[in-house]
Amino acid sequence: MVSKLLLASFMLAVPQALAQDIPPIAVPETGVSVHPFDMSHVSLTPSRWADNQNRTLNYLKFIDVDRLLYNFRATHKLSTKGAKANGGWDAPNFPFRSHAQGHYLTAWTHCYATLRDSECLNRATYLVAELAKCQANNKAAGFGTGYLSGFPESEFDKLENGTLTNGNVPYYAVHKTMAGLLDAWRIIGDKKAMDVLLGMAGWVDSRTGKLSTTQMQKLMQTEFGGMNDILANIYQLTNDKRWLTTAQRFDHAAVFDPLAAKQDKLDGLHANTQVPKWIGAVREYKATSNKRYLDIARNAWDITVNSHSYAIGGNSQAEHFHAPNKISTYLTNDTAEQCNTYNMLKLTRDLFVLDPSTTSYFDFYERALINHILGGQNHASDHGHVTYFTPLNPGGKRGVGPAWGGGTWSTDYESFWCCQGTGVESNTKLMDSIYWFDDTSALYINLFTPSTLDWKDRGVKITQATEYPVNDTTTLTVTGKSGEWTMRIRIPSWTSGATLRINGKNADGVEVKPGTYASLTRSWKSGDTVAVQLPMKLRTVTANDNPSIAALAFGPAILSGNYGSSSLSKMPTIKLDSVKRKDSGKGGLVFEAIADGKTVELGPFYEAQGFAYNVYWGVSGQLPVVV
Repeated sequence: MVSKLLLASFMLAVPQALAQDIPPIAVPETGVSVHPFDMSHVSLTPSRWADNQNRTLNYLKFIDVDRLLYNFRATHKLSTKGAKANGGWDAPNFPFRSHAQGHYLTAWTHCYATLRDSECLNRATYLVAELAKCQANNKAAGFGTGYLSGFPESEFDKLENGTLTNGNVPYYAVHKTMAGLLDAWRIIGDKKAMDVLLGMAGWVDSRTGKLSTTQMQKLMQTEFGGMNDILANIYQLTNDKRWLTTAQRFDHAAVFDPLAAKQDKLDGLHANTQVPKWIGAVREYKATSNKRYLDIARNAWDITVNSHSYAIGGNSQAEHFHAPNKISTYLTNDTAEQCNTYNMLKLTRDLFVLDPSTTSYFDFYERALINHILGGQNHASDHGHVTYFTPLNPGGKRGVGPAWGGGTWSTDYESFWCCQGTGVESNTKLMDSIYWFDDTSALYINLFTPSTLDWKDRGVKITQATEYPVNDTTTLTVTGKSGEWTMRIRIPSWTSGATLRINGKNADGVEVKPGTYASLTRSWKSGDTVAVQLPMKLRTVTANDNPSIAALAFGPAILSGNYGSSSLSKMPTIKLDSVKRKDSGKGGLVFEAIADGKTVELGPFYEAQGFAYNVYWGVSGQLPVVV
């Protein structure tokens, strides 16, 4: 246990992050009118969401930080301090080892920001300090100034001269580390993280600055993560145009040009390679005001959500996009890579702040968050292990599919897939998109999640109590200072007959229309309550390419059939007019129906674990009205 003793001794010397160390934005963001609250101002209250967060927190406080440092230290010619090497995608012989650590660093910063968990702060700060030592030993290791990775710099020589044949994606891995360092800088104010990050950015500039445009475009045929995003972020924090210039070298013309023209050329592309580029395009728009970047990102979002996404909000099969709308053609055991949804949610947030007039962004966000991310964590594991794919084949099962890294649920030390890193991070920021505020200080309620907002600028707290989506009502309680402001509540496009009640009385004169934000402007007093009812009913989500194949939904929740230990050789056909609710809303979302002549129980897909399920059905008849 040498490594844990080293970490414990380091913790004694770590100061608390200081607010003045958190960097302000030096270059204003173009077009942004809505802002997220600081993560420290929002907390989850006990719920299904908090359960996911707590399982992940257990894991983040369990994992040996020195094992995460093993490849960095070995590569940079430092002692590994007696730590064991990891397995899976972080094994010492895996091509892009050390890609996951940036996600763990971000996750620790989130847990400190939201929970004020000092052990998470200490782990984050310790990792940064040790990475700085690795970077400082570059001369002895034979690397260029600023380089930092778990594999040697010679991998970039191979990338540039076209001899990289081992499956490595070196810029992808480096981007992950840079993203974690950026979060340690901007969330907990770690100035050492800033120094290491700027050193890495300088190395990227020096390396790419020697390449021609043609060479850069060829280089980008290999996955490179969100290099344009991270570098444009650094530009906005420093106002040093060197970083913007470097960011724009990563504008991938083969992907950007068709999207700028609103052309869907995604067929055959590795899906998760593309989405970080689009996130970078939004960041470049915010940094430059160049509307072409915004067109690229908006078109990419529209095309992906409307033509390439399954009912659960995930996309891709075998990690790749296929022809537009070919949903029913690709219902297999390797659908819906979790990384893609992690990145699509980031892209959705970035686009919402530029256009908060429509609920379409958060209608999708809710759909993907509830039906894919929430259920993508193993709730039988107190370490919150996650899936890589979410199978959508008949008789599919979470935790069963291609055995990436030796297991279909992630493990403590033998997996470290891309989706394990993003899954760990996703489950530490489940509160970050519930509440927003705009430039007039109006409050947006975008998600219906048990939580508390501490709106410090107004001296107000908002407590949200709900069992949504099991029930259709959420109650918002305002406490603190009195004052006039506006509450804007998302009315999802799937509901009808939504109502608002203020202190038990109907909110007369307020338009409550599906697909819009209902606005309540009043002089608020401590103790005021707003009850939001969003009536739910059964609906089908048809496959784009075949209207006789559909998933079932009740409100925002996709339903799946429970087939226990049975196997299915083909897609069942469900009699829509046989669907009925068993519990009248008192015991969860439990339904039953007749499929292929047999009764099958239906429940929310986010709870479908430990048994074979079915999501897409052949459909016959018409749905009944179910309340």
